Amino acid sequence: MKIGLVCPYTWDTPGGVRSHVADLALTLQEHGHTVSVLAPVDDPSLLPPWVVDGGRAVAVPYNGAVARMNFGIKAANSVRRWVRDGDFDVLHIHEPLAPGLSLLACWVARGPIVATWHSAHVRSRILSAGYYIAQTAMEKVRGSIAVSEDARRTLVAHVGGDAVLIPNGVRVDAFAADGRLPEITSAHPTILFLGRIDEPRKGLDVLLDALPAIIARVPDVRVYVAGPGDLGDQHENLDPALAEVVTFLGRVSDEDKARALRSVDLYVAPHTGGESFGIVLIEAMAAETAVLASDLPAFRWVLEEGKSGALFVNEDAADLAAQAVRLLTDRSAREQLTSAARIRVREFDWNTVVEDVIAVYDSVGMPGEKVTTDLRGQIVGRLGIRPVS
Repeated sequence: MKIGLVCPYTWDTPGGVRSHVADLALTLQEHGHTVSVLAPVDDPSLLPPWVVDGGRAVAVPYNGAVARMNFGIKAANSVRRWVRDGDFDVLHIHEPLAPGLSLLACWVARGPIVATWHSAHVRSRILSAGYYIAQTAMEKVRGSIAVSEDARRTLVAHVGGDAVLIPNGVRVDAFAADGRLPEITSAHPTILFLGRIDEPRKGLDVLLDALPAIIARVPDVRVYVAGPGDLGDQHENLDPALAEVVTFLGRVSDEDKARALRSVDLYVAPHTGGESFGIVLIEAMAAETAVLASDLPAFRWVLEEGKSGALFVNEDAADLAAQAVRLLTDRSAREQLTSAARIRVREFDWNTVVEDVIAVYDSVGMPGEKVTTDLRGQIVGRLGIRPVS
């Protein structure tokens, strides 16, 4: 099967959607399919051969963050050329109403289209308006996938229709491989934060607010912060008392992200909102690292209400500190979490998840057909996810 994947966000910047598209592409290729990905790109020299340069990205406020996307006449021409030359059996568009390559692909594409919805919004003017702007384009979509119940609710509330629930995946074996990140010490208790350091909803400020209380109980703790952002501002604003404890690693590659997760005692996800799934949680689980996360609904589902990873009250630095101290000082508690996570994360292994994606491709590939109720029921039943009420 010849499959075209559209990623609306720049390939150069780490993110959940970008990781999802990359891992899906690799897994589909391993299953014998031909895959081409179209994405915005800042540095084409770093592209793998199966990613096509969709043009330089610009910063756009979207879903509580600043996303780097591409749009305009040049982008539209790139999409038309890629669709024409690709002659795909299935076109799979991620975040189809995101302003940029995804929405452009909906407009110009021909043939079977699958759309995956990643974002979760309580209310979204962009999506509500986008429905009317893209109504004609959306009529081409034969199959919709939502990565979580929250993402599915967003689709139902803002656009209408329904979707098959297929979660984000993780290449479990890649994260479970050997190898540490040399910058991370093995002589101290360690915490890792991953995410854009200047994006408030990623919650770095909550972790830093909790750190004095953690240091009071675990004085030799070390905290590592990995992710893009202005490191100069972070160093200037950091409390001098924390400077010896916190190390900013900056942007890390996918390989170094896996090594970093394998190198620490505790991964902390203090995100404050806007998360429909939490792919980084399952990456940490695959790396067999204990997880502590805010109790967002999506995180609670991934972590089985605290069975596969510990939870703290969202935006409550005191509770974060208490839970972090408990886990850093109790190795058996961490091992209990990683043992449960080892079982849970296999449900999200791409080698399993990809079969459901291919089933959607096969369904929409039948002339005049959309994803069937039977297929939706089979996938929902396997994952144990309740329908949207």
